[in-house]
Amino acid sequence: QVQLVESGGDSVQAGGSLRLSCVISGYKYSTFLIGWFRQAPGKEREGVAITYTGGGSSDYADSVKGRFTIDQDNRKNTLYLQMNSLKPEDTAIYYCAASDQRISPGRALADDGVFGYWGQGTQVTVSS
Repeated sequence: QVQLVESGGDSVQAGGSLRLSCVISGYKYSTFLIGWFRQAPGKEREGVAITYTGGGSSDYADSVKGRFTIDQDNRKNTLYLQMNSLKPEDTAIYYCAASDQRISPGRALADDGVFGYWGQGTQVTVSS
């Protein structure tokens, strides 16, 4: 069973930075995509950044391009989301997710239904 545990959420001022971590255990050979989603109060969950397990190309939501970076340390089985120049609209619960679906990160970004494994979430609050 694939398990994901996020950490690193915090309250920061606008313009600040945070680095989220997601430790992934129970990797299956078929696990293909990993990434980050977020859900703000009263809004639907949205894709933030998706990449292939083991590295490769990534895709980002337009709202975070140039500010957020997804990367991974395979030796530690850990996925990261470096978030810079944070804005109040980045306030949300951030979730780590994994998928067995063999589709592109760009397609997966728009379809959280392809992700079968989710973490419990970590809260990010950005104040102005």
